[in-house]
Amino acid sequence: MNRSDAFVLGVLAVWRITYALTTEDGPARVLVRLRSGAARWTSVLDCFYCASVWTALPVALAVGETLGERSLLWLALSGGACLAHRLTERGQAGTYWEEPEDDHVLRRHAHGARTTADPS
Repeated sequence: MNRSDAFVLGVLAVWRITYALTTEDGPARVLVRLRSGAARWTSVLDCFYCASVWTALPVALAVGETLGERSLLWLALSGGACLAHRLTERGQAGTYWEEPEDDHVLRRHAHGARTTADPS
């Protein structure tokens, strides 16, 4: 298996495991009981984005070859799973929209000249 395939499969694995841990009931409601038991110590299983960080860690350790590669993979796998989650959320378009900019928050130099970030 090449590295690209391993990364894509890793992202999908992190997404699937994290989704199950944070959202699904599981057979015999085992995942519900796991979440309620873990709630005594932490609320990490209440948040997909938080849980994906910790779910990605063992996957990164398994897929990466060096310490540096594993460190980058840890973040990249979590980020990829978060993107996949955004694209698959029910009722969500999966698109991020920014708020329009307000001109009144741009800075001016002390003598009144506009900065390069000032559009006018």
